Amino acid sequence: MAKGLQGFSWTMLLLFCTIQELGSWAMHTAVEGPGLGEPGDPALLAGGRVKRGWVWNQFFVVEEYTGTEPLYVGKIHSDSDEGDGSIKYTISGEGAGTIFLIDEITGDIHATERLDREQKTFYTLRAQARDRQTDQLLEPESEFIIKVQDINDSEPRFLEGPYIGSVAELSPVGTSVMQVMASDADDPTYGSSARVVYSVLEGEQHFTVDSKTGVIRTAVADLDRETQDRYEVVIRATDMAGQLGGLSGSTTVTIVVTDVNDNPPRFPQKMYQFSIVETAPVGTAIGRVKAEDSDVGENTDMTYQVKDEEGVEMFKVTTDSNTQEAVITVQKPLDYESKKVHTVVVEALNKFVDPRFVDLGTFRDQTIVRVSVLDVDEPPEFRPPSNLMEVQEDAHVGSVVGVVTALDPDTANHPVRYAIDRSTDAERIFDIDAKTGAIVTGKVLDRETAGWHNITVLAMEADNHSQVSRASLRIRILDVNDNPPELATPYEAAVCEDAKPGQLIQTISVVDRDEPQSGHRFYFTLAPEATNNHHFSLLDIQDNTAAVHTQRVGFNRQEQDVYLLPILVVDSGPPALSSTGTLTIRVCGCDSNGAIQSCNSTAYVVSATLSPGALIALLVCVLILVVLVLLILTLKRHHKSHLTSEDDEDMRDNVIKYNDEGGGEQDTEAYDMSALRSLYDFSEIKAGDGGGGPGEGAPGRNPASELHALPQWVQSPDLDFSVFRDYICRKVEQADEDLSVPPYDSFQTYAFEGSDSPVPSLSSINTWSSGSEQDFSYLGGWGPRFRQLAALYAGRRGEEDSEES
Repeated sequence: MAKGLQGFSWTMLLLFCTIQELGSWAMHTAVEGPGLGEPGDPALLAGGRVKRGWVWNQFFVVEEYTGTEPLYVGKIHSDSDEGDGSIKYTISGEGAGTIFLIDEITGDIHATERLDREQKTFYTLRAQARDRQTDQLLEPESEFIIKVQDINDSEPRFLEGPYIGSVAELSPVGTSVMQVMASDADDPTYGSSARVVYSVLEGEQHFTVDSKTGVIRTAVADLDRETQDRYEVVIRATDMAGQLGGLSGSTTVTIVVTDVNDNPPRFPQKMYQFSIVETAPVGTAIGRVKAEDSDVGENTDMTYQVKDEEGVEMFKVTTDSNTQEAVITVQKPLDYESKKVHTVVVEALNKFVDPRFVDLGTFRDQTIVRVSVLDVDEPPEFRPPSNLMEVQEDAHVGSVVGVVTALDPDTANHPVRYAIDRSTDAERIFDIDAKTGAIVTGKVLDRETAGWHNITVLAMEADNHSQVSRASLRIRILDVNDNPPELATPYEAAVCEDAKPGQLIQTISVVDRDEPQSGHRFYFTLAPEATNNHHFSLLDIQDNTAAVHTQRVGFNRQEQDVYLLPILVVDSGPPALSSTGTLTIRVCGCDSNGAIQSCNSTAYVVSATLSPGALIALLVCVLILVVLVLLILTLKRHHKSHLTSEDDEDMRDNVIKYNDEGGGEQDTEAYDMSALRSLYDFSEIKAGDGGGGPGEGAPGRNPASELHALPQWVQSPDLDFSVFRDYICRKVEQADEDLSVPPYDSFQTYAFEGSDSPVPSLSSINTWSSGSEQDFSYLGGWGPRFRQLAALYAGRRGEEDSEES
């Protein structure tokens, strides 16, 4: 009962506080209604006063109402309502009939559901007053708003989490880390429900937060990443400005402490020891050392260097960018006999030094690396390493070119043996003494053929040939004057018939395969056999060339068209060598300007003196050649047409001589011809004194004629044809079983002529007489299809007659 009175009084107080504000809005609504404000309308009162069409209250409803009865919102009332129930009040719009209900008679509005301002802050509805009998509008429809009044029912929330921030280690106090913000769904314009303040719940010993802005800052200056690299800070947000009874929410902020270069590199050991064999090539890695750095990232990047002079000369230190290790490698060849132990000082220093922390100390460290050199059996070493020798090209075979020397660098100092790698001297031009290393010539040398020789000399221990060293040796062949000078080319010059004395017709130069150190110097003169020459002169120009000039007035190429001028060339030696070259000079016809027109004297003379008889003979030769060519072509065409006509004939008309019955050479599928030929010996049949066939010893038999007669079928009682019969039967059975194969049986094809043939059989099976008893002249009357057969047998008959005569 007390709660109901308290709600009733609150509602009445709300209505009383807002009635003045709603009065002006109701008056404005009445003026805008239809039918109001027109001239002569009784609603327009004297003095400009407007009569109100609606009298009703401002509507507010508190959210989250938990009462059991519908919550009274407000009342609408028309001034035309006389309280007799003739007016019916209705509402429409958002929530009408569901959330909000109206009493049709009194106009009271109640909320039947629990409202939440965070979901919807107000509802827009329309009010109507109708005549209950006619259902007609008595007042214009008016729109009104029901506002949901806020209460503090939403706690602050951090919507942007999770929060992760970072701050550099050793940052000063008050360094900003990050900002967090919480939002409150309550109405910020009403009371303090949405006023949020921030505080630190956990981690306040290292960080603070601004209560209004939510900015997190460092609370200490000694944050050390190497000690703790992250912190979990709990931030709380409270509404109602932090007053008692306010709602709150919290979030966890992860703060990562980032690294700065505040730690120098340090070697875990002050001395490292490595060993390596003395034969290790330059660039071989000896070992790795690494300085440790507590920092991370690029703050651990460091470089290494050798600090002592001895180490800089013998060793090199590089940095492995992936592991940040110092890689120590050999920079110069090591020698156990010279020094057995090397001491190297290696220094490590950071690449990136932060000037803010220089006062913390030097950011570098040093360590000592001892390298022990291990002794191995080494191959001999060439001393001195000279690789050039010289020898004259006229040196005799066996002459010493030079001596190579190699020593065993080991303390044992084993004896050394020498050899030449024959892959570099396949022609064996040089040899070497195995004990002394003396290189001698093995063949005659020729600088003009090969001026340089590159050979490889091997030096090995006498008792261990696997220890071999190699040295490349270059041998230069020195030149001697052993080649005479020669004319540069086979010179040919031309002189005009009307040439004048002293006219230059050719400049001569020479070549010499030798290459004297002082250079070439050549001397020119006419050969002794040209001392009587009165046509040309030779002038030595003193620059290794000579000039040929004319010495007479005019030449006649009809008298002599070619002059051969021998020239003697001598070099400067020593010894002086000479050779004779010939300059060919042709007499030519020239025009008035001296330009050569024709030098072919033979062609000129022939064309000028060619007689008519010679011309006729030349034409006859050409004509004979043409006739021969045409004759050859005609014979070839005739032969080709003859072969074509023979090919056009039916191949079955061609009778070819065989000593057996069968399908011929083309029939390779019927049966094996070699098996049939092996059954009997044809030589006995052909022989005149053997065979024992019918008619043996008959008068008038010519043994020689039987060699050329047709093959006779002679059945000898000694011959066994069982193999033939078995073979034919087997083939017939195979043909009968295979229905897809045509009957290509040779016996069927050639042993039976057929009943339609107009001529008797030509088979020799029934022929028991010799060829001399038969006359084949009747074959000529059988027509062109048997022409070749008639010619064959007629030819044989003619030969037999000639032999008998």
